[in-house]
Formats: sequence, C-alpha cells, structure tokens
Amino acid sequence: MSRFNRRHFLKASGLTILPALVPAHSLLANTGTVNQQTAADTVIRLYGDGILYEPSQYIEQLQQVNSATPIEKDRYGVGGVVAALEKKFEAITGKEKAVFMPSGTMANQFAIAVLSGEKTKVFVQDTSHVYRDEADAAQSVFQKRLMPLAKGEAFFTADMLQEAVTSLSQQEVFASGVGAVSIENPVRRADGRMVPLEEIKKISAYCRSNNIGLHMDGARIHMAAASSGVPIKEYASYVDTIYISLYKYLGAASGAMLCGDKAVMDKMPHLMKIHGGSMYGNWANAAVALSKLDGIEEKLKQVAQQAAAIFSLLSGVPGIQIVPIDGGTNIYTLELAKNIDGKKFQESLNKQFNIRMARPDDKNQVQITVNETLLFRDVSYVADAFKNAAANSKI
Repeated sequence: MSRFNRRHFLKASGLTILPALVPAHSLLANTGTVNQQTAADTVIRLYGDGILYEPSQYIEQLQQVNSATPIEKDRYGVGGVVAALEKKFEAITGKEKAVFMPSGTMANQFAIAVLSGEKTKVFVQDTSHVYRDEADAAQSVFQKRLMPLAKGEAFFTADMLQEAVTSLSQQEVFASGVGAVSIENPVRRADGRMVPLEEIKKISAYCRSNNIGLHMDGARIHMAAASSGVPIKEYASYVDTIYISLYKYLGAASGAMLCGDKAVMDKMPHLMKIHGGSMYGNWANAAVALSKLDGIEEKLKQVAQQAAAIFSLLSGVPGIQIVPIDGGTNIYTLELAKNIDGKKFQESLNKQFNIRMARPDDKNQVQITVNETLLFRDVSYVADAFKNAAANSKI
C-alpha cells in the first residue's frame, strides 16, 4: 500500500478548493465548524460512523431537542415527529413514501419480499449485510433464495448479473423467477467501499428492462454521498426502494427508514404488524434523528476536510502512514513502523489525548474510522497527539 497522498485524497474528496500553498491546519483549526468542548466531553473515537451516545447523553440530546421544539409523539409510528421525519426522507430521496421501521434488517427484508412478489430468487453481493448478517431471514421467513455474486468483492457488475440470470435457464430445471436484486452501498464488510455510480446505472437499466425489482441497502448512503459527491436523491433514483439507517451517524438509539414508490410502501405497515415490528412509541428515536438530519451532509464534508488536514500534517512523520482505501468512504488503514509499539501507541492516544482506536494487529496495522467526533478537537491537537504517541512508543 502506498503512503497517504494528500493531493490524491483532496481530489477524491472534492476538496481541491483548499489553497495548495496554505497549510491545511491553518484553514481548519480555528473555524466555527470545529466543536471545542471540555476534555470530559471530547473523546475522539476512531471507530464507528458517528457519536455513540451513552444513556445519559441521549437523554440530554432529547432534552435539547424538546427545548428547541416540543416533541410530538407518534402512535404506532403514525403522526408526530415520526411523520415529520418520514416527510424529510421523502424529500431527501425523492421517493413517494417513506416508512419508519425499527431495524435495517426488517427494512431490507420487507423491501426484497415485496419487490420480488411470487418469484423466489434474489441476487445480492456476497459481502452484503443482507446475505451475511440477517440470519437467513430471506429464506426462513420469506422463502426467498439469495443468490450471491462477486465472492469477497465489494460489488458485482451489471455484466456479472446478466450472465448469472441468463445462465439460470441452463443450470436449473424449474424456473421460479428472479424477483429482485439488492445492492449495498457503501459496503460495511468491504471496509466501507462504494459501488461505482456507473455500475449502479447499468444494473438499474438491466433490472428495469427485465422487470426485476431493485433495492438498495443504503444504511450509510450519506457517507457515500459525502465521499463521491453524488446526491442521495440521484442514488435513490436508480432503485425502487432504499433503506437508510437512523443510528449509524444520525444519533438515534435505533431505527431505519425505508423509502420507495407508494404502491410498494403502502404494504409495509401491515408487514410490520404481523412480524411484530409495530411499536407503540417511536418518537424518542425519530426526534434525535430528525434533529441531526439537517446539515448532516455538510457535517460529513467537514469531517472529510478535518481528516484531510490531519493526514496532511502526518504525511511526513516517520513511522506513521495513513492509507486511504480505494473506493472507500470514511475508513483508512493506519500503518505503524516496526520500531513503534502498537499497544503503547494505542494506550498513549487514549490516556494522554482522549483519542480511542482499536489495537494494531501483529503487522502493526489498524483500521481507523473518521466520524463526527473528529470535530471535537482542532487539527493541530489530533496531529500532535499522533506525533507524541509515536515518539512515546518507540521500542
């Protein structure tokens, strides 16, 4: 893997507007976008996609939201702040209807089941959440047969999909039909890599010309939009349904939003009821997510700018390399030299600077994830913390 390249990173992140001759930390260190707080409230967590609120912090968030605008409760997901959140997601995705759901697994499974109808086969990425992390729900609950493509890869191509569909007639005796295709974007099991937009367009065109439903697991679609510059509404335009998480980076304790055409989405409340997902009150999750939704695109861009500035300052530091993932979003690989004790480095960041990350492996490498907590401190603080931790951890 190559050493972090600031020019390449800025170009890939859409940040080439930063003046080339001005140090990045000078541009970002003292702007109003950096949230300066007391040490007790400034834990930088280089894992996860957003702020992970403790119960007391979550209660405080609800109090702040309610103080600004009194929270209107829903009843079984109808009305109140839930309805307001659904309207917001309809505008964001450009879809006719959005429905709040308790989990992303439920959103994915319901979408696939409705889109595929009586047909049983559903093509998915081998690395997708739908295939690897949803307890075979498609098979055991909805009698759908998941057909994985692109083993070990982030995404499959339209050509791969077409070949797989075409070959079914030669490989199987009974034609039960291909009902749906699911695309996860970005892909958690592929280190947050994105599916290229051009490939999504081709897959969409193929599915529509062959009357195959297309669903997107867009749990982290805001991350893809911030990294690629492609608006969420455009991503959503190529698929029939899209699921977006409410807790990955929107702060809610749980919850999901499924968006699509009204004819499809009108079937979701009944499915939720019969599968035990119709909860009496959802306002506590919806209120926090709604409060974070405005400005989330700008905040994620600020995180990318903050990361670019920090990595630029660290690019010449001996013993530290930060390598962006090809096609990635907010996950990077931190490589430490052999003369740096990875355990001591991790402990130094944590104890001395309130920066937490996973422990480096036996190759002295570790993945770090940039998120909103990176804005708790200015650029120079984080860069200096890494420099000091490296110096204090020399073997």
